[in-house]
Amino acid sequence: MTKLVIRAGDFTFDARFEEQAAPKTVAAFRKALPFESHIIHVRWSGEGVWMPLGDLDFGVGYENHTSYPAPGQIILYPGGISETEILMAYGGVHFASKMGQLAGNHFITLTSGLDNLATLGKSVLWKGALPIRFEEV
Repeated sequence: MTKLVIRAGDFTFDARFEEQAAPKTVAAFRKALPFESHIIHVRWSGEGVWMPLGDLDFGVGYENHTSYPAPGQIILYPGGISETEILMAYGGVHFASKMGQLAGNHFITLTSGLDNLATLGKSVLWKGALPIRFEEV
C-alpha cells in the first residue's frame, strides 16, 4: 500500500487521494507523480495557497468540484476561463480568480499535519513562495 506525502518547504503532510469521489482527476494526477511546483498565497480566494500551472492540461473535466474547500482539502481547477491550478485550503476559502468564482475538483485530503497548515499558509503569505512536492511512497 502506498502513501501520499506532500512536502512544502519544511512542512510535511500525509494525505489520501479521493479515489471514489474524483477517480479521473486522481488517475490523471498520479501519472504526473512525483509532482513538483511552488506554492504562492492566493489572491482572491481567502486562506489558501496555490500552484499556478498555466495551460497544463490534465485532461479532466469537473468531478467532485467545489468552490469552498475545507482546510486540508486540495482541489484541481482543470482550466477553462482561468489558468489550470491546484489550491490547498488552510482556512476559509471561496475559490475565485480575477474572472470570478471558480470550482475545482477536490481530489486530495490531508490526513496529518493539519495543526501546521495555518502556519504554512501564513509563512507563504508573509515570506513568499515555497517549493512543494507530491509523491507516493
